[in-house]
Amino acid sequence: NNNAQNPNSMLGKILRLALGAGGWGPAPANPYAAGGGNASVFALGAFAAHAENPMVGGAAMFEDKTIVENAVNSKDHTTLVAAVKAAGLVETLSGAGPFTVFAPTNAAFEALPAGTVDTLLKPENKDQLTKVLTCHVVAANAMSEAIGKMIADDGGNHPDKTVGGCMLSAKMDGDKITLTDETGGVATVTIADVKQSKGVIHVIDKVLVPEGWPLNPRPSRKLARI
Repeated sequence: NNNAQNPNSMLGKILRLALGAGGWGPAPANPYAAGGGNASVFALGAFAAHAENPMVGGAAMFEDKTIVENAVNSKDHTTLVAAVKAAGLVETLSGAGPFTVFAPTNAAFEALPAGTVDTLLKPENKDQLTKVLTCHVVAANAMSEAIGKMIADDGGNHPDKTVGGCMLSAKMDGDKITLTDETGGVATVTIADVKQSKGVIHVIDKVLVPEGWPLNPRPSRKLARI
């Protein structure tokens, strides 16, 4: 699939916009050159002490492998891997990056309304599937320590735009990072800092969806408060 390399494709446009955005964008080559800005925070997180990667889904995760190469070995991420393949994103996530992927478990997908995953995996729904998956990807190498610093610096709530154009709100719940999607759904990072050759994976316990997602309608925030 060459969608990621074609600048005129939908995914190519999304990636071009995301990689040029601020927030969690790529850090400068010299992390000490920036004057304490967001980019330098993430650069410092990326160069943090090289602790051994945690196991994910009963499998070892290797820092010298790509995100997809590692994910296929996790028994907890078979649905995510199938979805990435169906959306044609394998090549994209194996590209230069860097990428931070918030990876929902099989249980997170199972918690969606009955039939949602099967519907998303149909060829005619590829655009919707791509939108949902890229709402879990940030164009940066964002380690948990750096995310926590950003949250603190922003008064407890750090917003950022994903590759798919969705806005996520990162917060702390005790010592855990949470992500709130555009519908108010909250995912918790259950396994953090799984380093990859093209970035990092953080395992989450809920699928993040964009506002107005037709396969998972929810009342608006305004109506929910009435």
